[in-house]
Amino acid sequence: MTDVREIGPGETALAARTLLELRPGLGSAEALAKQVDERQRPAGYRLVGVFEDGAEEASAVAGFRINEYLAWGRHLYVDDLVTAEGHRGRGLADRLFAWLEEEARDCGCTQFHLDSGVGEDREDAHRFYFRHGLRIASYHFAREL
Repeated sequence: MTDVREIGPGETALAARTLLELRPGLGSAEALAKQVDERQRPAGYRLVGVFEDGAEEASAVAGFRINEYLAWGRHLYVDDLVTAEGHRGRGLADRLFAWLEEEARDCGCTQFHLDSGVGEDREDAHRFYFRHGLRIASYHFAREL
C-alpha cells in the first residue's frame, strides 16, 4: 500500500535522502533540504512523494513547479524525479506521474514538461518518459558560466 501526497514546507527532510540519489552534488540530505526550503520553494518549487506503508521517508519523489511562459503557456515543469534505488521497479514513479498529471490539470496547465540528461545511464528514464506519452519537443542548450 502506498500514499502519494505533497510534501510541504517543514517536511522536506522526508524527501531529502531520496532526492540526494539524483542530486549527490548537494552533499548531504541536510544541505539539500536547506537548499530546497531556503531557495527553491520561494521560487515556486514544490515536492510530491510516494510513501510506502510504515515508511517515514518518501520512496519516490518529484520536484516540480507551475509556470507560465510565452512559448508554452501555463505548464507543469518537473525539475526532479527519482525513485530510491532499493524501491525501483514497483510502479512508484508511475504513481508520481499520475499525481503530477492530475495536479497539472487541476492548476489549469495545458502542457507537461521536463528535461532529462543524455547518456547510457539515462536510457531507463527515457523509456519511462516515452511510455508516459512524453516526446522530445526541442533541444535544450546550456553552457557553464
